[in-house]
Amino acid sequence: MITGISSEGKARLVEANRSEYGERYDRLAFLGPQQAEQSSARRRELLDALAGKALVGCGGTKLDCSDLSPGCRLCAEGSWSCLFVNGRCNCDCFYCPASQDDIGLPTTNTVDFRTPVDYVTYLERFGFRGASMSGGEPLLTPNRTLAFIEAIKKRFGADMHVWLYTNGTLATPDLMKRLRDAGLDEIRFDIGATGYRLDKLRLAVGHISTVTVEIPAIAEEKELLQAKMVEMAEAGVNYLNLHQLRLTPYNFERLAPRGYTYLHGDKVTVLDSELTALELILHGRLRGIPLPVNYCSFVYKNRYQNRASRRRNAPYLAKDYEQLTENGYIRTLTLIGSTKAIARQRAQLEALNAAREHWSLSNNGERLSIHPILWPLIDFTGLRLLIGYATARQLPAVSYRNPFVAVKLGDRKQVIVERTKVAADFELQDEEIGRFAHTFLSSPPLSAPSFELENPFEDLARFEWTPRGLQEYF
Repeated sequence: MITGISSEGKARLVEANRSEYGERYDRLAFLGPQQAEQSSARRRELLDALAGKALVGCGGTKLDCSDLSPGCRLCAEGSWSCLFVNGRCNCDCFYCPASQDDIGLPTTNTVDFRTPVDYVTYLERFGFRGASMSGGEPLLTPNRTLAFIEAIKKRFGADMHVWLYTNGTLATPDLMKRLRDAGLDEIRFDIGATGYRLDKLRLAVGHISTVTVEIPAIAEEKELLQAKMVEMAEAGVNYLNLHQLRLTPYNFERLAPRGYTYLHGDKVTVLDSELTALELILHGRLRGIPLPVNYCSFVYKNRYQNRASRRRNAPYLAKDYEQLTENGYIRTLTLIGSTKAIARQRAQLEALNAAREHWSLSNNGERLSIHPILWPLIDFTGLRLLIGYATARQLPAVSYRNPFVAVKLGDRKQVIVERTKVAADFELQDEEIGRFAHTFLSSPPLSAPSFELENPFEDLARFEWTPRGLQEYF
């Protein structure tokens, strides 16, 4: 299922992509209408062939979900923190999305952690059940990486699954044993960084309980990867994760000459990469290769990882009369009208003993914010409805531009959670109010439809629902 995007929505995405790359945008080969139709048909063909052979999950953005690594399951559940132990890599992959040239401090969500103790407290405060060590290349700073793993496992033990991403170039038998002894549960190798060699990976087999290969799906290397799938399974690899190539300002000059076809979206991605990933999953299934393969699409990362972050932070700033949407945004419903009309509605709530924490009156008496649970008690005569959406994000320091709370991690460390509006308030009246309630406040709630909504409801839907399906080709 592919969620429909209106022509206005498509134009907005195209303009955003054009703005990000400026003059360089014209050097990219994007889909035309005919190619979009052909490529969509090819993807439908692959998905139809995988029906009954591969489980589609996360709103249609990830497959095969029938056998995911423990770390991937935690990611899909939104229970995972990724710590960038350093920011430097010793490889030079053409697809790398960032410069990777500064060791720096261990960082997650823009917040740095000088000590493992602070990071362990962070994991506890925000309720994570999984943590990964990434970079850069975390094995460039082995003592630092080991210190964080040891501290996490000492505090949480088996209750916290810990994994590490590496290109494998620095792997040695001794280092694999040290990682095992520190408590590492899973190790993920980007063998694309080393010409798809498996010698370094084999050093981890038998020491680390879960060995995963995580690489981008590169179209020109499809036949090589098909052969490597058999070799990986024989070598003891437990899982293969395939990512979709994404264009960034950093890797632009390396990707642009490679003849890829690009897709418009929240970010520019590579069409060839997605189709290759689906073809590799089907190849493995048809040939019975005993290696679970998972396609981690960009839309999965963009939608589900970001949603998990919003949901984790929102409780620190949401009011009792507000509600968290399925897509993780804080929604505020506010009745506006004359002071007389608002006073009438307030009196009705008080007369019906509506819980005081579920509504809030503005100082001027012209606005009344309500929790959706009070909807049946509202008489909308003479009233309009304002709908506001906000998100909560973590920051290393106070910006003083928006409401915030400081989450203490110790005597000297804190994380700032800041609330930010994500759009201008939407104003509805008359029959639009009823349509809003039917569309977004139903019980049980409706899920994102596979058809287009008319504005303003398309704009509302972006904040209410997590879009379903893989990326639309246009």
